[in-house]
Amino acid sequence: MKLETKREFIRKYVYTSAEALELLEISRPRLSKIIKDGKLHPVKKLGSTSLFLLDDLLKKKEELIGLRRQYRPWE
Repeated sequence: MKLETKREFIRKYVYTSAEALELLEISRPRLSKIIKDGKLHPVKKLGSTSLFLLDDLLKKKEELIGLRRQYRPWE
């Protein structure tokens, strides 16, 4: 795999913790709990920052949207 191809993959499909928070529309403590409970797995942990694959985040986002509809129907 070429270096530029690897870089492009990382830019498109690998998200930091901060980007994951924004995408999932959740707080940092909520993300920490989801990780601790084993419901989302970072592909790599770098100090206080975790890296996530976009596919994993999109699956979790769909799950969270479903839960919000179920438990917060007024939103």
